[in-house]
Amino acid sequence: MTNPNIAASVPSIAVIIPCYNEEATIANVVRDFASVLPGAQLYVYDNNSSDKSVENARNAGATVRKEKSQGKGNVVRRAFADVDADIYVLVDGDDTYDAASAPRLIAQLLDGPCDMINAARVEKSELAYRKGHRFGNWAISTMVAILFGRSCNDVLSGYRVFSKRFVKSFPALARGFEIETELTVHALQLRMPMAETETPYKERPAGSFSKLNTFRDGFRILFTIIHLLKEEKPLLFFSSISAVLLIGAFLLGIPVIEDFMKTGLVPRLPSAVLATGLVILSSLSLTCGLILDSLTRARLELKRLGYLSYSAPYYKK
Repeated sequence: MTNPNIAASVPSIAVIIPCYNEEATIANVVRDFASVLPGAQLYVYDNNSSDKSVENARNAGATVRKEKSQGKGNVVRRAFADVDADIYVLVDGDDTYDAASAPRLIAQLLDGPCDMINAARVEKSELAYRKGHRFGNWAISTMVAILFGRSCNDVLSGYRVFSKRFVKSFPALARGFEIETELTVHALQLRMPMAETETPYKERPAGSFSKLNTFRDGFRILFTIIHLLKEEKPLLFFSSISAVLLIGAFLLGIPVIEDFMKTGLVPRLPSAVLATGLVILSSLSLTCGLILDSLTRARLELKRLGYLSYSAPYYKK
């Protein structure tokens, strides 16, 4: 009997390339991926470029679409909504990622059981990473692993391969470069099988400039992790706040209790009132965590059902 999860035909592949002022590199990226994936559809999603990115991408053979809302997260959300394929390749348009690795990443996905293959960057020169980015990537990857469980070594990689059921179940709420973190957390929360494979990573070609702001985007990614923790693990988030408030209440309340035991009086009335208020807030925070945890579980079940509504991407027997 034929397994319904195994497609009878060759899977369709879509290469999605977010682009913002990449006239020096976008044509090379399109040509390189067209060469190694001859049957794939290549989509360049332009994000309000003011240079010749659109013209160069079209001349190289890509289908160009536009997203007016600024930010890589907005581009990915639009592309995932518009493009229909069995396999999705997401790669930046800066010509720093290795196109030759794409067939290997896709083959790994099709061999199963993964829904996402993350291309971990292995720099070919010291100029590939900007100063501080290596440490920032390590710190964020470690934080995601601690808070959400097993993670990737390179959470911020912009080069990934996805199954259709990953893409169509991904809500894509981020607006900017924090989208990579959200992609990883989505896989972890739904307990999707995923893997990470090392791929070469090179510096930007001459005339190409990074759009990533180290501190601004670093803080945005950090806040995204905190937001995702609140949304996806509310019991942990609010119980941590509850514990901090309760500790503060004890620190303020112990001297008040000691004075009362000795004298029968409460000379530190403001401290007593504040300690009582902190205990109440602590209880409310814990209660919010418990209620939201139940709601999050229901929401997660709906996302899981959406994920399971698409067949597994195992086309190889």
